[in-house]
Amino acid sequence: QVQLVESGGGLVQAGGSLRLSCATSIRTSGSYAMGWFRQAPGEEREVVAAISRSGSSTYYADSVKGRFTISRDNDKNTVYLQMNSLKPEDTAVYFCAASGRVLFTRNPNGYNYWGQGTQVTVSS
Repeated sequence: QVQLVESGGGLVQAGGSLRLSCATSIRTSGSYAMGWFRQAPGEEREVVAAISRSGSSTYYADSVKGRFTISRDNDKNTVYLQMNSLKPEDTAVYFCAASGRVLFTRNPNGYNYWGQGTQVTVSS
């Protein structure tokens, strides 16, 4: 079983920054593609960013391009989401996910392990 634990969420003013961390129990470095998803009240879960097993490929939703950066430290088995220039529209529960099925995907159906989520609230 792969355990995922998110941290770093909280309340921040618009224009501020947060860095989310996802600590994993992955023991074989680079064996899982990773992704960040978010879900706002009344909305469907949407992909925010994804990163391949090696970290060589990344994907970002149009709404966060240029503001968010996904990265991973395979030595620490941790994935990060650096969020800059936050907007109220970024308010959501953010989930970390891992995929042992494919090398790289932005499709939530491709992920078979999920964290519990962490709340990010951006005030105006």
